[in-house]
Amino acid sequence: MAYSRVLLKLSGEALMGSKPYGIDPAIVQSIAQDVSKVVEKGTQLAIVVGGGNIFRGLKGSAAGMDRATADYVGMLATVMNAITLQDGLERAGVETRVQTAIEMQQIAEPYIRRRAIRHLEKGRVVVFGGGCGNPFFTTDTTSALRAAEINADVIFKATKVDGVYSKDPKEFTDAIKYETLSFQDVLSKEIGVMDSTAIALCKDNDIPIVVFNIFEPGNINKAVAGEKIGSRIANSR
Repeated sequence: MAYSRVLLKLSGEALMGSKPYGIDPAIVQSIAQDVSKVVEKGTQLAIVVGGGNIFRGLKGSAAGMDRATADYVGMLATVMNAITLQDGLERAGVETRVQTAIEMQQIAEPYIRRRAIRHLEKGRVVVFGGGCGNPFFTTDTTSALRAAEINADVIFKATKVDGVYSKDPKEFTDAIKYETLSFQDVLSKEIGVMDSTAIALCKDNDIPIVVFNIFEPGNINKAVAGEKIGSRIANSR
């Protein structure tokens, strides 16, 4: 495989499938089956999951909630998704650990960097819930932070579209797909792949990002194998 240790970023919306809210069990099982094939081949895999399918802090804040409070509620939503993913992965035969940035020891381990790396070395999937434990930071930023901490080779951002476009391809037929981009391009052109903090972290730590469609079975395996898929963002050489 092209990568030995990867971090997979799943949005909460990806877990909804075609549902308007919550979690689609069929999507969870499809992701679990793809992950199991990757792990079987020896790749170490960690996951950061969002919570937008249950609660999004920015929307709560826009509706009048205190921003920090809304973000904490969103972090709890990510833990619900993380535990659901753990269940799906273990039913697919993948040994899994959930670690949360906010301690809740009855249901998950607290995030400890060395313990997370040890789990990965033993072939377990580690799902990071609770964001980074602080309000005002997105799960995209958490992905970049955790990837740097565990020395991941790459971040896979699994989305509803098959890459990065100049504008929303569902609304604009003239949208252009980018095969490759530099981090500087993303920052200067304000391309909405991840928030600017996450992009800057990846740029400074030289962690490439591959964006692809999660709903096509086998795409995770293709990405780990290094096949040309979706869009790749990296430092200019």
